[in-house]
Amino acid sequence: MIAERDGKMYDVIIIGGGVVGSSIARELSKYDIKVLLIEKEDDVASGGASKANSAILHAGYDPVPGTLKAKLNVRGNEMFDELCKDLDVPMKRVGSLVAAFSQDEVDSLYKLYDRGLKNGVKNMSIISSDMVKEIEPNINDTIVAALYAKTAGIICPYGFVIALAENAAQNGVEFVFNQEVVSIDREDDVFRVKTQDSEYFSKYVVNAAGLYADVINNMVSDKHFSIHPRKGEYLILDKEEGYLANTVIFQVPTKMGKGILVSPTVDGNLLIGPTSEDIFNKEFRKTTYKGLEKAIKGAKKSVEKFNERKTITQFTGVRAVPDVDGEDFIIGESDVKGFINVAGIESPGFTSSPAIAEMVREILKDAGLKMAEKDNFNPKRKPVIRFNELTDEERNELIKREPAYGKIICRCETVTEGEIIDAIRRPVGAKSIDGVKRRVRAGMGRCQGGFCSPRVLEILSRELNVDPLSVTKFGGNSNILTAKAKEYVANLYKELLKSEV
Repeated sequence: MIAERDGKMYDVIIIGGGVVGSSIARELSKYDIKVLLIEKEDDVASGGASKANSAILHAGYDPVPGTLKAKLNVRGNEMFDELCKDLDVPMKRVGSLVAAFSQDEVDSLYKLYDRGLKNGVKNMSIISSDMVKEIEPNINDTIVAALYAKTAGIICPYGFVIALAENAAQNGVEFVFNQEVVSIDREDDVFRVKTQDSEYFSKYVVNAAGLYADVINNMVSDKHFSIHPRKGEYLILDKEEGYLANTVIFQVPTKMGKGILVSPTVDGNLLIGPTSEDIFNKEFRKTTYKGLEKAIKGAKKSVEKFNERKTITQFTGVRAVPDVDGEDFIIGESDVKGFINVAGIESPGFTSSPAIAEMVREILKDAGLKMAEKDNFNPKRKPVIRFNELTDEERNELIKREPAYGKIICRCETVTEGEIIDAIRRPVGAKSIDGVKRRVRAGMGRCQGGFCSPRVLEILSRELNVDPLSVTKFGGNSNILTAKAKEYVANLYKELLKSEV
């Protein structure tokens, strides 16, 4: 029998720290059970689709009725108001438009509308071109009609995942990072989950490994499946362009997805994309000239007025597409008792994530996990201070209490040293330049970190009590600095002297 070792025995181990894994962790933290989340990257929302997506809460008219996608999309969407309030996450229900630019496309709108009704989507209507122009005065004049869904919204995706993880940690969930699962075996109803450095034991395992959910499943189950990556390229434009869209503007979807959209972001920028391309390399994250040109050209069909020269950054998101009929979510106990798959969670996976967590909770109960509710569960995440949203009076009072909030580190986004320190010290805190960036937006403005990154590095080094040379951009071998300047020059000089001799 596999014995309990070094206190590493858990009731549930969750593999994967994206929005699905973190949602499940937060849901299970409501119960008197011991839960561990294992993530191969250095942070939550760090390696997969949860950090690089359209940042949209979908209304739910797109999924085929009767599918898990349809059911969980609508239920998940309804949960975000309370969740975002409890977790102090900015979210705006700006609504969405599916824009039709021909009569054939109008016919498709009615099909989507009918789907939405069957799925239980509320507050939908098909509106005329004149009504569209009232909502979106900058949409192209060729607009014929649109499906308007008021329940759609925009959010910061990685900010939401971080909030889920923080609250889960506050309520007792343990997290380990930089640990890639290399094998799983089971003996006498106990799983041994091995990483490159350690091993952990549990009665139940939840596979929420995103693009690698097939790899994790195939370590355990005789019923293999595969996940292939679908790449989408995006551009983010300066806040000067943010006024061009008031809602999420979709085009009529195709079999490859919901098409190229134009959308405001919750922080006031303009987002365009994604493209859609099936690829083979799960780690491919590069943008391409061809892909970005396609995104720009496609977005111009909806809103021609944006200036692509105002682009401040671009990125690639990679979705986990299951190679099964219908491409529905794969959620359920596998042929191995106690091993739960949560796989193939592509769009609308982000919107569905809170409902997926509820579903996994019930699957675990049905599988035999005893789950008594905690008396002391706290649904409220510790509030986040956002200096640029405070009044002058509030800023002055804050600086009196905490002088670090009086030092601006990121000028583009008005981020203070106090906010960065807090981001590092919070539960599941930042450990890298990108970790800080995702939490407080330092480096997300026009200069993309050109001014603030050295100061952020200094603060990380000081707060984590590590050598500046060991501070990374996003974990692993992504070190920012390679050597101290004086030592580097001295060593270079010695090498030159040797070569002359």
